Amino acid sequence: MADNKTDGGTDYRATLNLPDTPFPMRGDMAKREAGWVKEWEDEGRYQRLRDARRGAPKFILHDGPPYANGQIHMGHAVNKILKDMITKARQLKGFDALYVPGWDCHGLPIENAIEKKHGRNLSRDDMQAKSRAFATEQIAQQMADFKRLGVLGEWDHPYKTMDFANEAGELRAFKRVIERGFVYRGLKPVYWCFDCGSSLAEFEIEYADKKSQTLDVAFKAHDPALLAAAFGLPLLTKDAFAVIWTTTAWTLPANQALNLNPELDYALVDTERGLLVLAESLVEMCMNRYALDGRVLAVVKGEKLGGLEFEHPLYDVKDAQGVYGYRRLSPVYLADYATATDGTGLVHSSPAYGVEDFNSCVAHGVAYDDILNPVQGNGTYAAELPLFGGQHIWKAAPVVIEALRDAGRLLTTETITHSYPHCWRHKTPVIYRAAAQWFIRMDEGEGVFTKDKAPLTLRQTALAAIEQTSFYPENGKARLHDMIAGRPDWCISRQRSWGVPIPFFLHKDSGELHPRTMEILDQAADIVEAGGIEAWSRVTVEEILGAEDAPNYTKSTDILEVWFDSGSTFWHVLRGTHPTVHHDAGPEADLYLEGHDQHRGWFHSSLLLASALEGRAPYRGLLTHGFTVDSQGRKMSKSLGNGIDPQEVSKKLGAEIIRLWVAASDYSGDIAGDDKILARVVDAYRRIRNTLRFLLANTSDFDIAKDAVPLAQMLEIDRFALSRAAQFQAEILAHYEVYEFHPVVAKLQLYCSEDLGGFYLDVLKDRLYTTAPGSHARRSAQTALWHITQAMLRWMAPFLSFTAEEAWKLVGTGQPGDSIFTQTYSDLGTPDAALLAKWSRIRELRDVVNKDIEALRAAGQVGASLQANVVLTATPDDHALLASLGDDLKFVLITSAIALVAGDALATTVQPSTDTKCERCWHYRADVGHDPAHPTICGRCTSNLYGAGEARSIA
Repeated sequence: MADNKTDGGTDYRATLNLPDTPFPMRGDMAKREAGWVKEWEDEGRYQRLRDARRGAPKFILHDGPPYANGQIHMGHAVNKILKDMITKARQLKGFDALYVPGWDCHGLPIENAIEKKHGRNLSRDDMQAKSRAFATEQIAQQMADFKRLGVLGEWDHPYKTMDFANEAGELRAFKRVIERGFVYRGLKPVYWCFDCGSSLAEFEIEYADKKSQTLDVAFKAHDPALLAAAFGLPLLTKDAFAVIWTTTAWTLPANQALNLNPELDYALVDTERGLLVLAESLVEMCMNRYALDGRVLAVVKGEKLGGLEFEHPLYDVKDAQGVYGYRRLSPVYLADYATATDGTGLVHSSPAYGVEDFNSCVAHGVAYDDILNPVQGNGTYAAELPLFGGQHIWKAAPVVIEALRDAGRLLTTETITHSYPHCWRHKTPVIYRAAAQWFIRMDEGEGVFTKDKAPLTLRQTALAAIEQTSFYPENGKARLHDMIAGRPDWCISRQRSWGVPIPFFLHKDSGELHPRTMEILDQAADIVEAGGIEAWSRVTVEEILGAEDAPNYTKSTDILEVWFDSGSTFWHVLRGTHPTVHHDAGPEADLYLEGHDQHRGWFHSSLLLASALEGRAPYRGLLTHGFTVDSQGRKMSKSLGNGIDPQEVSKKLGAEIIRLWVAASDYSGDIAGDDKILARVVDAYRRIRNTLRFLLANTSDFDIAKDAVPLAQMLEIDRFALSRAAQFQAEILAHYEVYEFHPVVAKLQLYCSEDLGGFYLDVLKDRLYTTAPGSHARRSAQTALWHITQAMLRWMAPFLSFTAEEAWKLVGTGQPGDSIFTQTYSDLGTPDAALLAKWSRIRELRDVVNKDIEALRAAGQVGASLQANVVLTATPDDHALLASLGDDLKFVLITSAIALVAGDALATTVQPSTDTKCERCWHYRADVGHDPAHPTICGRCTSNLYGAGEARSIA
């Protein structure tokens, strides 16, 4: 505080109580964090926290498992840090806050990685063995990175969907869903990805722009007389055609019907290309599109046209062998989904390639076996398809268009760009494709082997469960509700190798399940629990069904889709594989937390399975966060090169900076990050760390057990500081209660800079440094600082975990393995409203005085504020308020002298002091040198050093 000037050989700097702490100003977190992570792991820090909360109420955040493939990116870091902050905040509140990390291990991405490395012709056993080894490697790598972020959890016993117990648990959950009446087998169009070679769930679809050719295609009336009669006209003198509009030329070879809306008006239009049936409201638009002149001959409702037959547009086309390959008729079926919003008002129907087409054709009596389905799983037409066999559908589209043009059935075509479903893994277009699959039914219907039918439909149960769930932010509720309300049945079967088997045996002739299916499910679960899914793959039909039945049955090679894996994890993790992780009151987790895309993913599948199994949601609360983006709002991606790598940031700045960045960001929207943003986070960290260092340094010689001053005997400003800390803690804990962190960080920075650095600590320095070390005045201040330090460490610990634990080593119990997280939030008592109001006004008045002193300083008339003498005129209320501080008012205003005057308005007069500066305390006082033995220090310093010490009552 002072220079090294001395008198009489005395070094007065040495007589000051200057701050001292081994807590360094520079954190050097990048260098030191890895050592702390190892220390926590070696001592079993997570288990110590569990031991400390044994018997306490539980808080369970069930981990949405990341996929075991590839290095973690910043999105992973955000997700895991948010989960860690929440569990730590709940731990500090006194809960036994359990966190079992998990991994999603089965599925296509791992199969793709194996195929890229080893080729596509691996046996099922080989694929499974290599996939398990690959997933194990990936988990080890990701686990190390998550630990490096300071995330505490049950790392020595995580859950993995490929663990034998989890695989078996999934089969048992599947059996229960069957018993509840939700599972059935059906031929339905499902999303199909050619790159996956498998069906996809709704959750695995994303939309992106795609270029397509539109086609207006003419279907010739097979019996013109019937068409004429429907329109109330005599015999037609021209060929007549029903005209459809489509963007999927590849579906036309499989056309089996036409759909018209019974309530729409349809016109018969006379043109030079023949008589055209079009929606009346679209005639003008169509004529312009076809560059034709048209005259409407008659108009009827669509219902009048139902049952009419039209010829396939390639009806008269022969193949190279002279065979007519498309000599079939397309009947008109009436359906509401045909609209006049665009196109022609007529829809061509290929039931294998559209849900509405399929439903319409089946409703009109088309048998499953009669549905044409020439597109194979790899995207090529079956070899026997006339004209186009063996061609891939995307390449065949222009060939189909040319064939239609040659046949005289193409009215026009143009290129458009439209939103189209894509596989979210491969980013390639998908199609609807009819396939025999296993489904979970959303609405009424019969399931297989039902014995304990659920009282409500799955849709009804799930929607009711949403109403019982808390959402953070609240808008997630409407999003999930809308998705459940409108979703189709869930296709749960996949045609892959690396996944939990659907252990069914199907009769070779009837396709029926074996009558002992439910027993076989139990048997399969036991086999898998003992040896994993690989053990079931090796089981033969004879071993399960016996020699007599075996020749009549085929063993299914389908697997359960990966969303069934992760969606059912609550079924085993919260009640089986991790026996401590469940509430006595019920199996639900307190919270699921993932990115907002999981409304259509893990939140969705978990809700459906829990509703099917138990009639309720598996969670009490759902929290969603945004994606990581750069400063321009673009999603971070490798292709754009705009990502920030968590491993590199940890090496350069420390994981603590990533944690503070996550905490300081409003996760309800997208989370922006780049080098400049992280640099600002570093500055914020330094401010918090420097405040913490001041607190630690000024309590380093304080023992709360011996030196504490009772609250009633503390100086008033110290009692105010504790009251303000209690008020601030209430704000902080209210934010933690609803999982909000960015307000905590913003308020903590403000508290450090304004409440502490800008006021209380600023006022306190003189008393801390200049009074006697063990004086009542100094111990009162230290008592307040000790409590504030203890509270602040707890406030910051959920996000600044490394720093809080580092500081705790200096102020904790000192026992090996002691942790801030074995503690609970400090008891700071109830804020004193009167004291807070009084000092709030004092701070406002202090700001006025400081502003006037600063003006004098800017003019070069004074240096520090201690050089200023102030005359403060105050209104009666303010005068009484300030007068209550007595002689301590000058310490609050940090001036050497102040005169308080009553008046009608607030005013200040500031003059430079003419007194001498005390070498020890730097106050300008008339009594400097009053003691000849100490000619350079003031009277209060001689009293503090050699006498009874100055009396302080307020500040």
